[in-house]
Amino acid sequence: MAQSRLSTALDDGALDLPTGKLSVLRPPLGYDLAGLPAGKLALCHSFKPDAAWWEASGHAVSATPDAAAAVLVVVPRSKALARGLIAQACALAPLVIVDGQRDDGIDSIFKEVKDRIGPLASITKAHGRLFWFAATQVFADWAIPGPSRGADGFVTQPGVFSAGGTDAGSALLAAHLPPKLPPRVADLGAGWGFLAAAALKVPGISSIDLIEAEKLALDCAAQNVTDPRARFHWADVTTFKPAAAYDAILTNPPFHTTSKADPAIGRTFIAAAQRMLTPGGHLWMVANRHLPYEAALRAAFRSVEEVAGDAAFKVFHAMRPIRA
Repeated sequence: MAQSRLSTALDDGALDLPTGKLSVLRPPLGYDLAGLPAGKLALCHSFKPDAAWWEASGHAVSATPDAAAAVLVVVPRSKALARGLIAQACALAPLVIVDGQRDDGIDSIFKEVKDRIGPLASITKAHGRLFWFAATQVFADWAIPGPSRGADGFVTQPGVFSAGGTDAGSALLAAHLPPKLPPRVADLGAGWGFLAAAALKVPGISSIDLIEAEKLALDCAAQNVTDPRARFHWADVTTFKPAAAYDAILTNPPFHTTSKADPAIGRTFIAAAQRMLTPGGHLWMVANRHLPYEAALRAAFRSVEEVAGDAAFKVFHAMRPIRA
């Protein structure tokens, strides 16, 4: 196996880790931690599938980092969140290490850091970059202020989907919900709660489960959806097991884990809805117009209809999941 950038820096003597705990912020599943002292690693993640993978691999994972001798920030796709993690790392440890892929914007982050503090030691390898520096207060203005209420009245924060306001696809689905919904409903990939809030205005619901993998988003949802019929689950949609089958599911599934669109993610949401619904259950789903979900929907449901759409989005109503 090729060495990671971090292993290369350590083996070449370019980087020396201090004695003590190494906190790792947001390592994606499969990230190479080989060669690091396992007993001194403290992993922190708010994305449930990655957190669960690390836990299954034998690592302790928390949602909140503690002080450490050094902090390794693995850059996420959100630049605002990446900046915030660097500011957080500077407050937690004397040494800050930053690693990431070019597709996730590591070179842009590297330039911004260098512009503020001067020349940086770094290693470029495997379409990415690793760099490190002594903690400083000059990044204090990068700190994420936390959830805040936007002009549309909803609480969001950097690092969550559609942090700037209501997503147009979700708005289209909300506008085409039926005049009445059945009692037991779930919102798969609930984000910061827009769809659930809209659904709770429709007569018929006795309970709605908001199932969301990103805890940052779910924390916002808890502020946006205060109706007592709502329940919140920090969980991976693809493995979540409800207490009882749902009568209806709403979803605006994600289609990115990297910079490239991946329709397979949406297909896993369709399969999850098929599994979680009652035999006569309903699925309302919105998707970008170019994403090919029709075949997966027809393989999973006995009835599939596009009930609304525009040049950018399409809304599906599927009924009666097919059981194997």
